[in-house]
Amino acid sequence: MTQLPESARRYGKVFDEIAAEYDRRRPAYPDELIDQACRIAGIRSGDRVLEVGCGSGQLTRGLVARGLHVTAVEPGTSLIALARQNLEGAEEVEYVNAQFEDALLPGEQFQAVFSASAFHWVDPKVSWQKTADVLVPGGTLALVQYCGLEEPRTKRDQEAALAVIRKVAPEIAANWPAYRDLDATLAGVEQRRGNVSQAWAWLGSYDIGQDYAGRLFGDIQVAVTPKLVEHTPDELTAVLRTMSFYPRLSPDQRQALERENEAIYERLGRPIRASIVAALVTARRSTGGDDRPDSKRANEATQLRA
Repeated sequence: MTQLPESARRYGKVFDEIAAEYDRRRPAYPDELIDQACRIAGIRSGDRVLEVGCGSGQLTRGLVARGLHVTAVEPGTSLIALARQNLEGAEEVEYVNAQFEDALLPGEQFQAVFSASAFHWVDPKVSWQKTADVLVPGGTLALVQYCGLEEPRTKRDQEAALAVIRKVAPEIAANWPAYRDLDATLAGVEQRRGNVSQAWAWLGSYDIGQDYAGRLFGDIQVAVTPKLVEHTPDELTAVLRTMSFYPRLSPDQRQALERENEAIYERLGRPIRASIVAALVTARRSTGGDDRPDSKRANEATQLRA
């Protein structure tokens, strides 16, 4: 699993420097997954929710569109400024420019806590407990992110792209997230459904699992939306620039990466393909009793096709 040193957890310093490009290049989150999270949480227009790491407001926009009152926590000053701009006029949003670990938040006030591609940057010794603390009893944690997916139709392209990373930056490739097929992805979550932190760690190949989280949350469910994406070399390079590893590359490594991606494109004679999956994991805050659902509900894994 990818190890995140304490210094790396201050993710606002990385993404904040490329706020506009991040907003332009990163894919939005599927409406069907947001709707699924809201159904599971039982939330509706007017309810209060918290978003951890709102970034430029991509998920925030979807929450506001559903009539929710959002407290959006974001450490990056440029990102939160961009979120304010993107959601100009949305009075339902309160912004908190701070790291989640440091943010002063009321206890047991939020019906749900959302986080999109950000929760793994929060100190796991704090994140799960603080989330439980701010949720109302029985409130819902909803985590969403994109993960790489192994499929026959894109395996050749993805292996070629990863081979480039190994060649250009072997130190980065050593900690590259694992690609799994959809069945293996869902099976791994099922095996870890007793602890939401372990399930989320499995999906993103992150070292954020905490034993204590298993006592805080139950009723873990997962929904996924697979997607095929295609990139020209310039588009692929632009996406890579928005990833946390890119600032660690030297100028020579960056140039080599661009050249190698051009070579893949020329060799294939078409755009470079990749399979990704938008994954939603939800969990309900335990209320002190036996919060485990019946086995039928716990074993559900919803696959939502785009």
